[in-house]
Amino acid sequence: MELKGYLEETAEQVDKLIDRYFGSPCDDLSRASAHLLTAGGKRLRPAMLLLAADAVNKGSSMDVMPAALALELTHSFTLIHDDIMDGDQVRRGVPTVHTMWDEPTAILAGDVLFATAFEFISLADAPDNARIRAVSMLARTCVEICEGQHLDMSFEHQDDVTEGDYIKMVEKKTGALYAASAGIGSILAGGNAGYTQALYQYGQGIGMAFQVQDDLIDLLAESDVSGKDRASDIREGKKTLISIKAKEAGFDLGQFRGNLSSGEIDKIISRLEDLGVIGEVKAVARDLVETGVNRISILPPSVERDLLQEMGRHFITRSF
Repeated sequence: MELKGYLEETAEQVDKLIDRYFGSPCDDLSRASAHLLTAGGKRLRPAMLLLAADAVNKGSSMDVMPAALALELTHSFTLIHDDIMDGDQVRRGVPTVHTMWDEPTAILAGDVLFATAFEFISLADAPDNARIRAVSMLARTCVEICEGQHLDMSFEHQDDVTEGDYIKMVEKKTGALYAASAGIGSILAGGNAGYTQALYQYGQGIGMAFQVQDDLIDLLAESDVSGKDRASDIREGKKTLISIKAKEAGFDLGQFRGNLSSGEIDKIISRLEDLGVIGEVKAVARDLVETGVNRISILPPSVERDLLQEMGRHFITRSF
């Protein structure tokens, strides 16, 4: 099976579960909690969990489907809270939860999803000790996501953010949930410690690369392709790997905060390419993926292992 087909099939399965459990909300808080969940999404984290499970124990993915949904609930909880903190108005083509309702309701909606994720992960058909380990991993992951978000916010008030600071931030904010997706899939499917560690590190590496690629997409992709305003990171003065490496090369992107025309963005991109910044950032993402992909070479050969490796490489070739 090709990766595209697998991801589409998995997204359809997850969407059906979401519709079953969240598609008919009966009160305002339930509607707010379900708002982003039912607005769609790539469902990459559930797909990674299911692939990891089948890679260590063929056929186990159906038993761990509730855990796959738990990862998507966790992801949605972070999105709701991130949108509040960032003041974003639109997510997945619909108004953000705090703009549809209000901030207190959005906070509670995120909390509902956070709690419900642990309920669903405990419903996986796996031995008790495996479910306990999976719950523990998800709990630690949620702490790391919060730490990563706080680091990202703290960068706004720092002028001396280093590449190391950025890597630490994306490891926690984005890498941690992908790491947990692969690691929990292995744990619940009965994977041994070596397989679980390899899959966890794989998820962490390609999750970090996913964020680096997001930074590149923000700058390089046209709005009608990415679905985002081009160069929004530069206009908002965000500290990304691009801005950090540009500053090291003597080109401070902080001077471009505010409105930018398409022509001005093109000039910035040209300068960054001339300085080698774009190439360096792409190389970082590529190295993170290849390191992650190499981690799971210890797994038995299988279609699922091949798809996991392909997913990693897809993360740095996607344009949205």
